[in-house]
Amino acid sequence: MTQSGVVFNIQRFSTHDGPGIRTTVFLKGCPLSCQWCANPESISGSPQLMVRDVKCAGCSACIDACPEKAIHLNTEQKRHINWDTCTQCFKCVDVCLYGALTVIGETKTPESIVEVVEKDRAFYKNSGGGVTISGGEPLLQHEFLKQTLEQLKQNDFHITLDTTGFTSQTVLDKILPLVDLVLLDIKHLDPDCHRTFTGVDNTNILENARHISSSVKTWFRIPLIQDVNDSQDNISQIVDLAKNLGVEKISLLPFHEGGTSKWRQLGMQQPDFTGNSPEEEYIDSLVKIITEKGIRAGIRS
Repeated sequence: MTQSGVVFNIQRFSTHDGPGIRTTVFLKGCPLSCQWCANPESISGSPQLMVRDVKCAGCSACIDACPEKAIHLNTEQKRHINWDTCTQCFKCVDVCLYGALTVIGETKTPESIVEVVEKDRAFYKNSGGGVTISGGEPLLQHEFLKQTLEQLKQNDFHITLDTTGFTSQTVLDKILPLVDLVLLDIKHLDPDCHRTFTGVDNTNILENARHISSSVKTWFRIPLIQDVNDSQDNISQIVDLAKNLGVEKISLLPFHEGGTSKWRQLGMQQPDFTGNSPEEEYIDSLVKIITEKGIRAGIRS
């Protein structure tokens, strides 16, 4: 039986999610709660209402359409949503003519994914690119993922999986034979720090790092946050792990605040976390640590 999945974005002409020019498919749902998350729309596995106040014309159509009376105009005649009452029925979206209310997350079939990916085949061929499946955590939707990868593989696309590694080996064994490259997030090697900042410890992730790297070409990706995981000692230990596992490349992804406004737009509570990116000169010193140990290094790629 054909599975369907929930996708929150399909980004064409991506150059940061594996080799060459790629189409990156972002699946909804994530088992981690990273304090610095820049894509809060990826956390829930279900479609979500997103508001864009700057586009609101104050026409009140959404107020009349809401069966739960969760929308009203405040004293400044600005639209306000009671998120505790909202049932995510999206009837307000149906009547909004200005794009001020949208749904993040769309149900897709494997065939519809392949159709989009196929459009840029010439670019993949010329650049050594392909398709990357990301999230969220795409392995949460492993049945849909498997069927999608099978069809992509039948159509001879290079496939990259971008994952947190937080899953079971049973799921991995189902998916890894269909993948050419894994981008594996390694956020911190200390289990207590990992739990503090992501909600889970890293035991399962590190066990899976060994399993993944023994099965398929693997790159590590490190979301780099100042005073959280950017110490030279932590990076050096991650490089040693990479060498031990035969990992080919380590990419440093400096912290950014690009997702800050999304939390409010989704009616979600943003974690009380203040992050910063290390200075460029310091990042260069980390790159040097990586390359001097014989591992390829990248920044934001």
